[in-house]
Formats: sequence, C-alpha cells, structure tokens
Amino acid sequence: MRKGILGRRGLAAAGIGLLAAPAVRAQGNWPERTVRLVVAYAPGGGTDLTSRAMAEALTARFGQTFVVENRPGANGIVGSEAVARSQPDGYTFVTVTSTHVMNRHMVPNLPFDPTNDFTPIALMARYPLVLMANTDAPFKDVPSLIAYAKTRPKGEIAQATSDAQSSYAANQFAKAAGIDLTEVPYRGSGAYLGDLTGGHLKLAWGSTATAMPLLPGGKVKVIAVTSPERSGFLPDSPTLVECGLPDCTFIGWVGIFGPAKLPVEIARRFNRACAEVSATPAMQEKFRTMASDPAPMDLEALAATLRDDDARWAKAAKEGLLPRQ
Repeated sequence: MRKGILGRRGLAAAGIGLLAAPAVRAQGNWPERTVRLVVAYAPGGGTDLTSRAMAEALTARFGQTFVVENRPGANGIVGSEAVARSQPDGYTFVTVTSTHVMNRHMVPNLPFDPTNDFTPIALMARYPLVLMANTDAPFKDVPSLIAYAKTRPKGEIAQATSDAQSSYAANQFAKAAGIDLTEVPYRGSGAYLGDLTGGHLKLAWGSTATAMPLLPGGKVKVIAVTSPERSGFLPDSPTLVECGLPDCTFIGWVGIFGPAKLPVEIARRFNRACAEVSATPAMQEKFRTMASDPAPMDLEALAATLRDDDARWAKAAKEGLLPRQ
C-alpha cells in the first residue's frame, strides 16, 4: 500500500463507528440517491460507451440516477485511485478494463493494490483482440505472415499497438510464432488507423469494435482473432489457436469495481442488477453495436476470474511480454 491508501484506511479504522451506520442504512434500500460511475478512460472509447449504456439501463432498473464521470489518465490509474480513496458507501464505483489487474505487474509504485483496495462488482463486456493487416500486405493469413516475416530483415515489419492489452497480444504472438516484429505504440487505435489503411503499417492490433467498421470498405483484412474460439462478430476469421499457436489467446473485459470494504449486500445487489439488464433486448442490441459480448457472472466466479488474470499477468511480466510504464 502507498501512503495515501494507508491514510484512508487508518482514518476509517479510527472512525469506524461513524462510517458503519450510514453503510448499514444504505444496504437494504440501495440505491437511495445518485450513483457515480467513474470511467477511468477518455470519452468516446469502448469502456466509456459500455459504461454509459449500462448506466442508462441501471437508472431505469432502480429509478435512481447512475451518472458517468470520465477521469482518464495513466492507463486507468487516475480514476481507479480516486475510487480506491472513496468511502465504501455504495455510491462511487469505477469502470476499468483488464489493464486494471495488469497494472500491478507493469507499473512501479502503483498507488493502490488492484485486489485489496477494491470490491469487484461485475464484468459488463468481453471482447477478443484482432490482428489486422493492410489490404496490400504481402500475406493473407497467419502462416503466410510468419513465412514472410522469416525472410525479411530483423525488425523490418512493424505491428501497431494502442494500449497494454494490445501490446501483450503483439508480444505474445511474435514470441509464439518465432518471428521478429517491431512494436509501434500509438495513443489509441484511432491514431494508427490512417497509417494502417494508408499502407504505412502492415499490421495492427485492435478490438473487434475497432476492426469491424473498417471491413465493409475493404480498408483492412483480418488475419486472426485472439479468442479461444471464433468470434461471433467475425465468424470467418480464424483464431490464433487454429493457426497453430495454442498459447496465443486473450479476452479483454470491461468491469465495475467499488472501493474496498463495500457491504457485500450492495455488491450482490449491484451484481445481480448488471446481469439482469445485460439480458434485456435493448442492452443486447447495444452490445452488438459495440462488437462485444455481455459477461454476467456472480461474485464468486468474478473473484476466480480475477485471480486467474493476476496469475497470468505475473507470468507474462516474468516472460517480458508486458510493457513497462
């Protein structure tokens, strides 16, 4: 723990009698007032759009306003730290991606513990990453890409990434395929699309939501996806597993977390509500437009998922597959 977090916890321990009563009152009828969802990323991205769709549905479900507040910065750390320091009364939460757990293994002196300083609530959506190529690239699939890369000078072929998730997928792919690719990090997928479609880049990694709008115009071709099984959004695109790389899998997620010590009754009620609204036709349609799948699971399954993720990122860090911040 960092000093700020310890200070918050010390204050909570010293004044436990003052904090316990409002938390208990909130449990039975939660929510009784506006709930704040802090989106730890910029407006307009997939996490923001998913959070706003969920906030709208939850507002209708509970009759209390769920308001979205964007607090981007430092790969989700700024918004997450703000929520880690908030009171566990059920009215402040953060929405983050898989990088929330990855940060522990990438960022020195992280100002919070991604596990101990948060209460997991729900996963809202899951999505694979997509390996895309310029339409004029001299390969059409993973085998021909690998064969081509092995004939080129070391580091000649660049692959664009836009965040820690895509950086991990890129590093994992190159290592498993036994080829040398130069990673070119961009600040967001929108920043590399012009270079990819214009032929300045041969390869790029992005989410299904990034890739799908580019396909109708023939601007890019999909080489493979990182899901263990084919994506329902890209049923004609093979997985990297199918292409002979069994260890190359990755599914990203968007989830909701509260501060530590949130009453379990609130966590369970919020978790059930997310599952219920995710099953409605309106939310199902919104998931389709964002090219992601709903990911309802109870709190116990969510905790197991996060433990598995943490173990995976610890191993990836030891293997040098994660970027250092």
